Amino acid sequence: MEEVETDVPGADVADKDTELRGERRISLSVRSLSLGVLITALVAALGVMSWLYIGATSKVDAQVQRANDNAHAEQIALDYAVRAAVMDYKDLGPWKQALVDGTTPELGKKLTDAANAMEQILLPLQWSSTAKPIAAKVRSHDNGMYVVDSFVSVMTKTVQAPQDLQSTATYSVTINPADGWKISDVGGIGQVVGDK
Repeated sequence: MEEVETDVPGADVADKDTELRGERRISLSVRSLSLGVLITALVAALGVMSWLYIGATSKVDAQVQRANDNAHAEQIALDYAVRAAVMDYKDLGPWKQALVDGTTPELGKKLTDAANAMEQILLPLQWSSTAKPIAAKVRSHDNGMYVVDSFVSVMTKTVQAPQDLQSTATYSVTINPADGWKISDVGGIGQVVGDK
Protein backbone atom coordinates (compact mmCIF):
# COMPACT_ATOMS: atom_id res chain seq x y z
CA MET A 1 0.00 0.00 0.00
CA GLU A 2 1.11 3.37 -0.87
CA GLU A 3 0.72 6.40 1.24
CA VAL A 4 -0.83 9.33 -0.41
CA GLU A 5 -0.18 12.81 0.73
CA THR A 6 -3.05 15.08 0.54
CA ASP A 7 -3.15 18.73 1.10
CA VAL A 8 -5.78 19.53 3.57
CA PRO A 9 -6.50 23.22 3.74
CA GLY A 10 -5.51 24.61 7.15
CA ALA A 11 -3.19 21.67 7.99
CA ASP A 12 -0.14 23.94 7.89
CA VAL A 13 -1.88 26.35 10.23
CA ALA A 14 -2.72 23.53 12.66
CA ASP A 15 0.90 22.38 12.62
CA LYS A 16 2.11 25.92 13.29
CA ASP A 17 -0.41 26.34 16.14
CA THR A 18 0.88 23.12 17.69
CA GLU A 19 4.47 24.34 17.36
CA LEU A 20 3.58 27.73 18.88
CA ARG A 21 1.86 26.07 21.80
CA GLY A 22 5.06 24.22 22.55
CA GLU A 23 7.01 27.51 22.58
CA ARG A 24 5.49 30.09 24.82
CA ARG A 25 6.23 33.65 23.96
CA ILE A 26 5.48 36.80 25.85
CA SER A 27 5.12 39.86 23.80
CA LEU A 28 4.72 43.30 25.33
CA SER A 29 4.17 46.50 23.59
CA VAL A 30 6.45 49.44 24.35
CA ARG A 31 3.47 51.21 25.86
CA SER A 32 2.73 48.32 28.29
CA LEU A 33 6.40 48.06 29.24
CA SER A 34 6.64 51.82 29.85
CA LEU A 35 3.50 51.75 31.96
CA GLY A 36 4.89 48.88 34.06
CA VAL A 37 8.18 50.68 34.63
CA LEU A 38 6.31 53.87 35.57
CA ILE A 39 4.09 52.04 38.08
CA THR A 40 7.12 50.30 39.61
CA ALA A 41 8.94 53.64 39.93
CA LEU A 42 5.89 55.26 41.55
CA VAL A 43 5.53 52.43 44.07
CA ALA A 44 9.26 52.68 44.90
CA ALA A 45 9.04 56.47 45.27
CA LEU A 46 6.00 56.12 47.51
CA GLY A 47 7.87 53.61 49.67
CA VAL A 48 10.88 55.92 50.00
CA MET A 49 8.68 58.93 50.81
CA SER A 50 6.78 56.93 53.44
CA TRP A 51 10.04 55.80 55.03
CA LEU A 52 11.36 59.39 55.09
CA TYR A 53 8.08 60.69 56.51
CA ILE A 54 8.05 58.12 59.31
CA GLY A 55 11.68 58.94 60.12
CA ALA A 56 10.98 62.68 60.20
CA THR A 57 7.88 62.18 62.33
CA SER A 58 9.83 60.19 64.93
CA LYS A 59 12.52 62.90 65.03
CA VAL A 60 9.89 65.61 65.53
CA ASP A 61 8.21 63.52 68.24
CA ALA A 62 11.57 63.12 70.02
CA GLN A 63 12.20 66.88 69.82
CA VAL A 64 8.74 67.65 71.20
CA GLN A 65 9.28 65.19 74.06
CA ARG A 66 12.70 66.71 74.81
CA ALA A 67 11.21 70.23 74.84
CA ASN A 68 8.39 69.10 77.15
CA ASP A 69 10.87 67.41 79.50
CA ASN A 70 13.08 70.52 79.55
CA ALA A 71 10.07 72.72 80.34
CA HIS A 72 9.00 70.33 83.12
CA ALA A 73 12.51 70.34 84.65
CA GLU A 74 12.66 74.14 84.44
CA GLN A 75 9.28 74.49 86.15
CA ILE A 76 10.27 72.12 88.97
CA ALA A 77 13.53 74.02 89.53
CA LEU A 78 11.87 77.45 89.44
CA ASP A 79 9.08 76.41 91.81
CA TYR A 80 11.65 74.99 94.21
CA ALA A 81 13.80 78.13 94.07
CA VAL A 82 10.82 80.37 94.89
CA ARG A 83 9.76 78.15 97.82
CA ALA A 84 13.33 78.01 99.15
CA ALA A 85 13.69 81.80 99.05
CA VAL A 86 10.48 82.56 100.99
CA MET A 87 10.96 82.64 104.77
CA ASP A 88 9.68 84.37 107.90
CA TYR A 89 11.72 84.33 111.09
CA LYS A 90 8.48 84.18 113.15
CA ASP A 91 7.72 80.71 111.75
CA LEU A 92 10.52 78.92 109.94
CA GLY A 93 8.61 75.62 109.77
CA PRO A 94 7.07 76.24 106.31
CA TRP A 95 10.46 77.32 104.95
CA LYS A 96 12.17 74.21 106.36
CA GLN A 97 9.46 72.04 104.80
CA ALA A 98 9.77 73.86 101.45
CA LEU A 99 13.51 73.13 101.42
CA VAL A 100 12.97 69.37 101.51
CA ASP A 101 9.76 69.05 99.45
CA GLY A 102 10.48 67.24 96.18
CA THR A 103 14.04 66.28 97.15
CA THR A 104 15.67 62.89 97.56
CA PRO A 105 15.95 61.61 101.15
CA GLU A 106 19.73 62.15 101.14
CA LEU A 107 19.44 65.76 100.01
CA GLY A 108 16.51 66.35 102.36
CA LYS A 109 18.68 65.37 105.33
CA LYS A 110 21.49 67.71 104.25
CA LEU A 111 19.04 70.59 103.75
CA THR A 112 17.37 69.98 107.11
CA ASP A 113 20.77 70.11 108.82
CA ALA A 114 21.66 73.31 106.93
CA ALA A 115 18.30 74.92 107.78
CA ASN A 116 18.78 74.14 111.48
CA ALA A 117 22.22 75.78 111.37
CA MET A 118 20.87 78.82 109.48
CA GLU A 119 18.09 79.25 112.03
CA GLN A 120 20.76 80.51 114.46
CA ILE A 121 21.44 83.39 112.04
CA LEU A 122 17.92 84.08 110.76
CA LEU A 123 16.25 84.51 114.17
CA PRO A 124 18.54 87.28 115.54
CA LEU A 125 18.39 89.09 112.17
CA GLN A 126 14.58 88.78 112.13
CA TRP A 127 14.86 87.72 108.50
CA SER A 128 11.77 87.65 106.32
CA SER A 129 11.66 87.45 102.56
CA THR A 130 9.27 87.02 99.67
CA ALA A 131 10.18 85.77 96.21
CA LYS A 132 8.99 85.89 92.63
CA PRO A 133 10.23 83.73 89.77
CA ILE A 134 12.39 85.32 87.07
CA ALA A 135 13.57 82.48 84.83
CA ALA A 136 14.93 78.96 84.67
CA LYS A 137 17.01 77.33 81.97
CA VAL A 138 18.29 73.79 81.51
CA ARG A 139 22.07 74.02 81.58
CA SER A 140 22.69 70.36 80.84
CA HIS A 141 21.02 66.99 80.46
CA ASP A 142 23.61 64.27 80.98
CA ASN A 143 23.22 60.68 82.14
CA GLY A 144 19.49 61.20 82.51
CA MET A 145 19.94 64.09 84.99
CA TYR A 146 18.86 67.67 84.35
CA VAL A 147 20.86 70.57 85.76
CA VAL A 148 18.70 73.69 85.73
CA ASP A 149 19.75 77.24 86.63
CA SER A 150 16.94 79.20 88.31
CA PHE A 151 16.75 82.90 89.03
CA VAL A 152 14.41 84.40 91.63
CA SER A 153 13.71 88.01 92.61
CA VAL A 154 13.83 88.23 96.42
CA MET A 155 12.58 91.07 98.64
CA THR A 156 14.25 90.83 102.07
CA LYS A 157 13.71 92.64 105.38
CA THR A 158 15.92 92.27 108.43
CA VAL A 159 16.37 94.11 111.72
CA GLN A 160 19.40 95.79 110.12
CA ALA A 161 17.53 96.71 106.92
CA PRO A 162 13.85 97.34 107.71
CA GLN A 163 13.25 98.59 104.15
CA ASP A 164 12.78 95.93 101.48
CA LEU A 165 16.06 95.00 99.84
CA GLN A 166 15.72 93.56 96.36
CA SER A 167 18.17 90.89 95.26
CA THR A 168 18.35 88.03 92.81
CA ALA A 169 18.85 84.54 94.18
CA THR A 170 20.41 82.00 91.87
CA TYR A 171 20.00 78.26 92.27
CA SER A 172 21.54 75.34 90.42
CA VAL A 173 19.06 72.47 90.75
CA THR A 174 19.80 68.87 89.70
CA ILE A 175 16.70 66.82 88.86
CA ASN A 176 16.44 63.07 88.28
CA PRO A 177 13.45 62.13 86.07
CA ALA A 178 14.10 58.42 86.70
CA ASP A 179 13.44 59.04 90.41
CA GLY A 180 10.05 60.71 89.97
CA TRP A 181 11.56 64.06 88.96
CA LYS A 182 13.06 64.46 92.44
CA ILE A 183 15.70 67.07 93.18
CA SER A 184 18.99 65.37 94.01
CA ASP A 185 21.23 68.42 94.45
CA VAL A 186 20.91 72.17 94.99
CA GLY A 187 23.70 74.72 94.69
CA GLY A 188 24.15 78.46 94.65
CA ILE A 189 25.75 81.05 92.41
CA GLY A 190 29.12 79.27 92.32
CA GLN A 191 27.63 76.30 90.53
CA VAL A 192 25.74 78.49 88.07
CA VAL A 193 28.59 80.76 86.96
CA GLY A 194 31.42 78.35 87.75
CA ASP A 195 33.89 78.59 90.61
CA LYS A 196 37.05 80.54 89.83
